Amino acid sequence: METLDRRLAAGMETLALSHTPGQRTKLLAFLNLMQKWNRTYNLTAIRDLNTAVDLHLLDSLTATPYLHGKTILDVGTGAGLPGIPLAILCPDKAFALLDSNAKKTRFVQQAVIELGLKNVDVITARVEQYRPERGFDTVLARAFASLGDIVATTARLLAPSGRILAQKGVWPQQEIETLKGRGVRVHKLAIPGLDVERHLVEIMADS
Repeated sequence: METLDRRLAAGMETLALSHTPGQRTKLLAFLNLMQKWNRTYNLTAIRDLNTAVDLHLLDSLTATPYLHGKTILDVGTGAGLPGIPLAILCPDKAFALLDSNAKKTRFVQQAVIELGLKNVDVITARVEQYRPERGFDTVLARAFASLGDIVATTARLLAPSGRILAQKGVWPQQEIETLKGRGVRVHKLAIPGLDVERHLVEIMADS
């Protein structure tokens, strides 16, 4: 565990993410929970904890500087990624984690309880059927769908000045070209220790 903590601490320092040792402890506790439940629930194909630190925790946390406002919706959260790592690091923001897979949301709800996360709500529903009382400042979509589909299904969930943040691999030029009439910014991301392409596409609520 000390080796994992050093790996996580070094990665967060590279990403210039301010944090406490307690937050790192919770992040690693989340990985251990995922590994424990994975035997029954098949949450992730990644079994190696060093790789999980990079691809589950640090990859999720690269979105931190781009979170807009106080209310965040993680669409298609799966095993709680990127929502739970971000909620651990940003206790001042309110997160809603949405997924239609009841097995996965059961795990996410248990993780929220065991980690003592007061700023997370877990919702089991299809995004098309989700009707929140008010819009969100940021909607996160990680490996969820094409940019056009993400906008079509989630734009209605944004507050008036909200943002969609879509995590992608290679620069999605063709997908961006389908978003006519919307403001778009693309941020190149780097995951410490990994030689992979990552981009965060920021899509404005209004053009």
